[in-house]
Amino acid sequence: MEQKEIITDHVETRSIMTKSNAPLGGYAVNPYVGCPHACRYCYACFMKRFTGHTEEWGSFMDVKEWPEIRDPRKYDGQKVIIGTVTDGYNPLEEKYRKTRLILEQLKDSGADILICTKSDLVLRDMDLLLEINKKNRLTVSWSVNTLDESFKDDMDAAVSIERRLAAMKQVYDAGIRTVCFISPVFPGLTDIKAIFERAKDQCDLVWLENLNLRGGFKKTIMDYIADKHADLLPLYEEIYNHKNRSYFEALEKQAQEMAQKYGCRFVDNETPYERVPQGHPTIVNYFYHEEVRGTANSGKRNRKS
Repeated sequence: MEQKEIITDHVETRSIMTKSNAPLGGYAVNPYVGCPHACRYCYACFMKRFTGHTEEWGSFMDVKEWPEIRDPRKYDGQKVIIGTVTDGYNPLEEKYRKTRLILEQLKDSGADILICTKSDLVLRDMDLLLEINKKNRLTVSWSVNTLDESFKDDMDAAVSIERRLAAMKQVYDAGIRTVCFISPVFPGLTDIKAIFERAKDQCDLVWLENLNLRGGFKKTIMDYIADKHADLLPLYEEIYNHKNRSYFEALEKQAQEMAQKYGCRFVDNETPYERVPQGHPTIVNYFYHEEVRGTANSGKRNRKS
């Protein structure tokens, strides 16, 4: 997918910390509005309803300006997720450095920080990540839902899969907890076993999440399948029009068998923190993640903030 010309603007926000309704709970941090990765399946495109943007998703990005966090210790022990509806390490971060700024403001907070990305630009901030990792819980997660670069290019304008995996290894080898987030799993296209075997020696966790087509991009994906993978169209019709869960139930069983084969833990809806022996990542099932809320993984919130 070609990188579009990005329309940029600056917006002021009262606070960069937002209490999150996501399954992991805690606080969400999004230094930007919009995302140049332009993923065809991006659920975050719903943001346009609230921001007033009429441009195509992936063609605009607002750079947020916020007051300095003067009391970062108020987030001590809290889950803080950077990049819930944008990628904090999108290409324009190299210029604007807003993700680095929020990390600098939170580095002494004691927060449980999770960075979600599709980029290797995170390596620019290794000095800061290593400092944060000494004082806080820190996790870096990369989305990898294929090893096929041509399919990846059809779906997003982010860096290659190989660059993501190389960055994951470097961060893992530095002693920072890493996640291979196999998301979204495209039925018939995403080979979770191949991805697991490629990443298992450089991550502590493997998260699995199904492709969710409840958003406005459903037609885009269904049209893509009909055009490029017509043999899979009946399967997609069964899953996304007839609500048949059997494919993902079978995939869950495959993941359990894979965990048993490699001596890994397989859990539902929770993310144990401790590091694991190389080659034995914990596999976490987030299929039907809309059902995660309310579990032990919902996170603790500071109700006074």
